[in-house]
Amino acid sequence: MALSLSVLITLAACGGKAAQIQPSPPYSPPALTFPSPEASATPTPSHVFVIVLENRSYAQVVGSGYIAQLAQQYGFASDYHGVSHPSLPNYLALTSGSTYGIADDGWHSLPAGGLGAQLTTAGTTWRAYMEGMSNGCYRSPYPYALKHNPFAYYGGVCPSEVVPFTRFAQDMAGDVPRFVWITPDLCHDGHDCSNSVVAEWLGQTVPTILGTSAWQDGGVLFITWDEGEDSANSVLTLVIHPDPLLHHSDRSYNHYSLLATIEDDLGLPRLGAAAQATPIDDLLASTPLPRSRQKM
Repeated sequence: MALSLSVLITLAACGGKAAQIQPSPPYSPPALTFPSPEASATPTPSHVFVIVLENRSYAQVVGSGYIAQLAQQYGFASDYHGVSHPSLPNYLALTSGSTYGIADDGWHSLPAGGLGAQLTTAGTTWRAYMEGMSNGCYRSPYPYALKHNPFAYYGGVCPSEVVPFTRFAQDMAGDVPRFVWITPDLCHDGHDCSNSVVAEWLGQTVPTILGTSAWQDGGVLFITWDEGEDSANSVLTLVIHPDPLLHHSDRSYNHYSLLATIEDDLGLPRLGAAAQATPIDDLLASTPLPRSRQKM
């Protein structure tokens, strides 16, 4: 499938939001055909990776450079939506199944729990890499942003699994945790910098993940945006795993769907609104391997 959309984004390096973004006409993907159950398999990923980016609607990024290449080669959801505004409640939804009624980016000491606590209790290795974090969760200056580090809100404690992004490359070359979360800094996530800067950062980071045996042996990488700039709060979500059978889904999803998918994949009970959400299982289906490539 070739993506034909060309998106024009005029975003100053540290500028504002919707008034500076002028998307091209809506992207029109080809008709979606789902394979029969007999033709597909949806294995449980061995490792799950998540990258969360900032403040772009679906139409603003789906046809953009390296992002478009990933969508074309792997898979993407075209009817996916954030659940709130501004940033923080979306990050909380992604990691707890609830916004807690929060409608700002300020500090809130929330009850202990969330996805990180689930993983720790289950004995599942995990790590959250925060780019720009230089003095812990609560005292690191710009370009780090606490509001983009949801794990630090639950119980008002910074888990030991939340580490600076400077550890990422070394960890990917060694024993990769089963769950990996990545928050780029305020420039590389698109909050303060242009789409081309985001694409360049992804072009350096994603191949590192795809080069690991953790991803190659049935792993999956999800890339999503916290919130959209349009009235529908639409965002692009990429589902990147080896040998995808389906490259595009027009099913309706949101951040609770992604949390449900992560928890299902890692064998965890679903939290909050994720319990009723539809998991993104159609884009996880894999093309059956030829006999010559199957493990004996």
